[in-house]
Amino acid sequence: MATVSKKRIWGWMAFDWASQPFYTLGLTFVFGPYFAVVAAEHFLGTGLEEGAAKAQAQGLWSAGQTISGLIIAFTAPFLGAFADNSGRKMPWISFFSVIYVLATASLWLLAPDGGNLFLVLTLFYIGFIASESILNFVNSILPSLGSKDEVGRISGSAAAFGYWGGVVALAIMLLLFVEQDNGRTIFVNLEPAFGLDATQKEGTRFVGPFIAIWFMIFMVPFFLFVRDDPKAGGKPTNLGAVAGDLWGTLKSVAQRKSLLNFLIGSMFYRDALNALYAFGGVYAALVLDWNVTAIGVFGVVAAIAAAVTTWIAGLADKRFGPKPVIRVAVWCLIFVSLTIVFMSREQVYWIALPIGSTLPDTIFYICGAVIGGAGGAVYSASRSMMVRHTHPERPAEAFGLFALSGKATAFLAPAGITFFTYLTGNTQLGFLPVIFLFLAGLILLWWVNPEGDRDAWDA
Repeated sequence: MATVSKKRIWGWMAFDWASQPFYTLGLTFVFGPYFAVVAAEHFLGTGLEEGAAKAQAQGLWSAGQTISGLIIAFTAPFLGAFADNSGRKMPWISFFSVIYVLATASLWLLAPDGGNLFLVLTLFYIGFIASESILNFVNSILPSLGSKDEVGRISGSAAAFGYWGGVVALAIMLLLFVEQDNGRTIFVNLEPAFGLDATQKEGTRFVGPFIAIWFMIFMVPFFLFVRDDPKAGGKPTNLGAVAGDLWGTLKSVAQRKSLLNFLIGSMFYRDALNALYAFGGVYAALVLDWNVTAIGVFGVVAAIAAAVTTWIAGLADKRFGPKPVIRVAVWCLIFVSLTIVFMSREQVYWIALPIGSTLPDTIFYICGAVIGGAGGAVYSASRSMMVRHTHPERPAEAFGLFALSGKATAFLAPAGITFFTYLTGNTQLGFLPVIFLFLAGLILLWWVNPEGDRDAWDA
């Protein structure tokens, strides 16, 4: 393989830094919990009792996850096949970047009275669809950045770089914008910056414009140094040709045992991981009664753990390959999920706690560090494993299939959480399906070849 310029690698890595705040600030630690609180208050106002209102809020959030995941699942492979045939990924990345910026900036509209609740939920998940679509095209560039041994380290370093971006972005939000109950920020005890009105939660709501501005600034290196390969593509791009090529690839997957088991196995464990990301902050808000500021500090701990552990995972990937990294990380996530199910303010694993005990808070901080670290390792090692199953001439299509496997059953975890939450009336027991999905993913990994089964590799 020809030597790849460091500028191109760093430009590619800039995407992780630019996009991570959407997941750290938006999905998990600031906007998600804020949405849960606003939604729960909204449903309380409709006459529901507190437990039912919280369950309804969690169910609404999971419905957004389900619908957006299905849209991503069934568009990603087709868009990937089209990009491979045309040889052009950058126009798609630019198109979805515009949608992403507009959608995330609009999160500002969610006022504490919940008047725009359903509109903002829709806009948030439009941004989520755009972000995941960009990610698929960006991931498809990874095979061109190094040999199969190098891409694991590159993937891990990029993911770690992204998590550090999440740490910095979250720290800025907590220092200058997210208000506590007293109307001041947590670390420096200031009023929210720019004269934002704390009584209207404008500091917290600024998370949307902040995510959009951050992305616009830090995607500049990506657009400067990453280019489409002028020798790629040249194939028919009409609907029939693209659909025919995609159908041929889908049929071939059934004959590739390692790839098939990896796609299905990762479908389960990534769905479970996404549920932990999406509902971790919601759990803290609804079960442990944490405010957005406390959840933000929790996010800093998780993001730092993710940054450090993901970098280490990249080194382990280079030495041992991605499969062992994935297996260890998933077992760690199973332990965390069990803890979430069997912990509340009143007890931890059936052990009763005295009133006012802070042990659940301490344990959940540890859980956050494990979720961040193990989740980052799963993310970087899984895309490294996908490279080992990718045909050199069809990378966007391959990562489109990877997105399909990650999203085709996107409804399973959110729908399972919704069903178990409504069935039991208990937010903690709602997490039981997450454990089942992690275990299913581990079982299927047994039949995945550690070296992959890609058709060729230009050494």
